[in-house]
Amino acid sequence: MSPAGPKGGLSVAPSLEASLVSARMPTRAPALDRRVVVLSAWAIVLGLVAGAVARALVLLIGLITNVAFYQRLSLSFASPAGNRLGFAVVLVPVAGGLVVGLMARFGSKAIRGHGIPEAMEQVLLNQSRIAPRVTFLKPLSAAVAIGTGGPFGAEGPIIATGGALGSLLGQIVRTTAVERKILLASGAAAGMAATFGSPVSAVLLAIELLLFEFRSRSLVPVALAAAAATGMRFVLVGSAPVFPMETLTTPGGGALALYVLLGGLLGLAAVAATRAVYAIEDAFEKLPIPWMWWPAIGGLAVGLIGFFRADTMGVGYDNIEKIVSAKLTLEALAILGALKFFSWAIALGSGTSGGTLAPLFTIGGALGALAGAGLGRLFPAAGIDLRIAALVGMAAIFAGASRALLTSVVFAFETTLQPLGLLPLLGGCTAAFLVASLLMRESIMTEKISRRGVRVPSNYEADFLDQVLVRDVCSRDTVMLRAEQTIEETRAWIASHAPGSAHQGFPVVDAGGILRGVLTRRNLLDPENPGSLVLGALVSRPPAAVFEDSTVREAADHMVREDVGRLPVIDRSAPSRVVGFITRGDLLAAHRRRLAATHDAEPGWFGSRHDSTPTRSANAER
Repeated sequence: MSPAGPKGGLSVAPSLEASLVSARMPTRAPALDRRVVVLSAWAIVLGLVAGAVARALVLLIGLITNVAFYQRLSLSFASPAGNRLGFAVVLVPVAGGLVVGLMARFGSKAIRGHGIPEAMEQVLLNQSRIAPRVTFLKPLSAAVAIGTGGPFGAEGPIIATGGALGSLLGQIVRTTAVERKILLASGAAAGMAATFGSPVSAVLLAIELLLFEFRSRSLVPVALAAAAATGMRFVLVGSAPVFPMETLTTPGGGALALYVLLGGLLGLAAVAATRAVYAIEDAFEKLPIPWMWWPAIGGLAVGLIGFFRADTMGVGYDNIEKIVSAKLTLEALAILGALKFFSWAIALGSGTSGGTLAPLFTIGGALGALAGAGLGRLFPAAGIDLRIAALVGMAAIFAGASRALLTSVVFAFETTLQPLGLLPLLGGCTAAFLVASLLMRESIMTEKISRRGVRVPSNYEADFLDQVLVRDVCSRDTVMLRAEQTIEETRAWIASHAPGSAHQGFPVVDAGGILRGVLTRRNLLDPENPGSLVLGALVSRPPAAVFEDSTVREAADHMVREDVGRLPVIDRSAPSRVVGFITRGDLLAAHRRRLAATHDAEPGWFGSRHDSTPTRSANAER
């Protein structure tokens, strides 16, 4: 602080005697509040509803499958693999594609695709608002597409439907955009949990692909929704694992190393699969016919492949069970994996309605088992278990394609209940994630919306400004002006270029030393303000200030709420004392510290210090 000036001049108050009762201070929001309880209650309701919707969709898929392939009325879940339609089977997926195309054309174009990218786009661009009609059209279109042989899983549409239900609820009741996002993610997690009985991986999926944050306020409702949906599944279906396996044995060190290598290979496969899907989608975009007919063309490819290998049609959960249980020969694995890939890639690229999880699990499981067999022959002493290899392949290709690493690991465990597979899964999925991330910036979930110019967050880290206190970045040489001082005297002081006169903002205190407000250099030099006017009369609003032990994030938010660029800093233990000043420039200085911590390598035992990001310490915004 500058020394006190003579009478009629400028003054610096070393301490204020009175309490700043009129100052507006930032409030520290609690980690959880009562609003989270309300959201949690709604999330539990969503979970129960999603569990019922998931069961209803499976029954509807079973009904359509039975009618389309077996000409019988039954709700039992059936695979198209046992049909006896002959070459006429080709027409069934075509008919399904025609219906989906018409629903998309005259209902909602948003039903196209596998659902998760569309939900991500609504979260990022539309404040988590999904059109209500999508809530009904998405499951109906998916039931038609899958029931007529589409090579998709039911989980993708159920996840999308659950998310749409959450969004719809968030539009009906009074919510903020963030709360609506939490409800959308809760519904989506409930959909996945209800499909597979996998509540933990469902929560992780919501965090990694929809919430773009890891906070208590969102974690609690999403977890409760997933738990409720899983409970509903246990009531309606049972608690048996979706993909049962015989008990695995503990893998040795050599086998673990090969499973990690296998995961890296599946990372390459994930990149190839993603690029192939979008290359096919680009090819459809070039067709000289309206997009509503594309699903029928995709259905034609599905039908032709299904004529030669009928088990490539439908959800294929039975195929996944056979793969992870090592019940298929290597030749059968190769044929199933290849034909399933072509059928799925063409159908998905055509813009029909269906999910990606089950097809990727089938393709990845087949590739994992095949790669495991090859590595086993090269390194027979390692003792590779083809069941673990298939399990790692199933999860690793999804980790590489979706970048949902933790979801992939936990999902494979929850759907098989094989704890001894967790270590190979962790190593293999991480290797796949690493390889795919290095080779491809976007994922199968984000490529489509990235092409539309949407930036999808990929790293969720703690806010650096929330870790820095105001006292660590604020200026201490604060010059304070007296309220009875005239503007003319103040202008003369500024013109004298005295110490502190170049600052851009000044706290104003009254005769008792109480903060009256803050005036900027622009206020003081504005020619419309007469020189005879005292500074106290120029203050138009109560002061906004920040505590010394507040975080820089709280200070930045307070600046936004108060629409100011600078704040006096108050000592919380002695609220009558102004100890400094914080400006927008100080916020940038805090970010410079973050950049330095990230890029400035410290000298180690060997080599010299390398500074990749120069930092600057001065700012001219005081």
